[in-house]
Amino acid sequence: MPIELTTRLVPIPGILHPFPVSPLGLLAPLGGKWQGHGFNQIFRPFRPFSQSDDFSDNFLELNLTDETLEFTEIPGEIPNRGLLQSDVSLFGLTYLQQVSDSNVKDTEGHPAGIHIEPGIWLNIPSTTAPGEPTTVARLANIPHGTSLVAQGTASVVSGPPVFLPVDITPFFINQPANKHPFPLETTLSTPSKFRSPDADIVGITQAMVTDPNSFLVAALAGKVINSHTVIHISTLSTSGTTPNAGGGVSDIAFLDGTGNPNAQVAQMDATFWISHYSDSQGSGTLLQYSQLVLLNFAPLSWPHVSVASLIKQSGKSLIKDKAEIKEGIKEIIDIKQLKPELKELDVQLPLHPFPDPGPLRAGPAAAAPAVGRHFITSEERPPVADAALEDAPKPRRRNERDTPRESS
Repeated sequence: MPIELTTRLVPIPGILHPFPVSPLGLLAPLGGKWQGHGFNQIFRPFRPFSQSDDFSDNFLELNLTDETLEFTEIPGEIPNRGLLQSDVSLFGLTYLQQVSDSNVKDTEGHPAGIHIEPGIWLNIPSTTAPGEPTTVARLANIPHGTSLVAQGTASVVSGPPVFLPVDITPFFINQPANKHPFPLETTLSTPSKFRSPDADIVGITQAMVTDPNSFLVAALAGKVINSHTVIHISTLSTSGTTPNAGGGVSDIAFLDGTGNPNAQVAQMDATFWISHYSDSQGSGTLLQYSQLVLLNFAPLSWPHVSVASLIKQSGKSLIKDKAEIKEGIKEIIDIKQLKPELKELDVQLPLHPFPDPGPLRAGPAAAAPAVGRHFITSEERPPVADAALEDAPKPRRRNERDTPRESS
């Protein structure tokens, strides 16, 4: 289920500035529920019970995935108070990402979950201190013990998305050109006990392992796309990036280790493409992403790549899986069996009417905000009072007499 807020965020006092048509900016199309499939690849640390001649300190896990990604708009503005410049308001969406393995299932047929991630997307206005253009940010929490802030930009581009090849070959830390390949694990035609077994990778091709973004290319076959929104974010900020400050990754102690990490998350870069498409089946909205996470251990940086193509859902699905239907039928049978017992327990309880509360009176109405503003300021708010109490008899003061005092 998406994360939902029942209250609207209102800064006190109000932050006064004009808002765009949608305060979410180019993040607005994300709102709603998306479902689809993807591909996940990760070299993970491997610690066998005993070391042998063919010992390996890593294992290549490959997953064909099913994914659900839900976005819910945060109601109201998120005030950020400024010291070096005027206050700014952020607007955003909460999200919940759930990913499972399409091939690996338990004894009852339920898919094996491999990832769950709650987080927030933010639309950030341009600032003067620091001097930055309008940006977006993703705040993510990963159950392995990692939290991150990745910031970047969003723009609208003509034509369909273009997916550049991505390489999963590990390299020595801080030396991306000094690669250390593992051809046995990355060549599917070569047997390896340090890679996911064949039964768990049905549908995964050599082309996907060589370039995971080829999965995204294949998903566009037969689709016509005139333009799309592209969002690129990174946890790494340098003098040559936008923004050039902020962002980062934080790990629990187990991942960071002490000078020799178990699996330190060093960096995350991701690109999202939002496209309205048409094909022989009709039209829809497509969300695609390619995410690269660098894991540092033994003493390499290991690219962990995840990609997916998701379709925006028009509404709540009325189709339930077999397990849900089976459980619902069982509940109906149980209720029918309890019907005689429920009839014996049927007791008529006396009804007690609620007392009449009397006429209700509203307090003073709030002034309407000025033109072009979404919220009123503290000065425009009327004092809060219960109008009904104004007509109630006043309590006596201490030593107050029933008759009026004589004037002196």
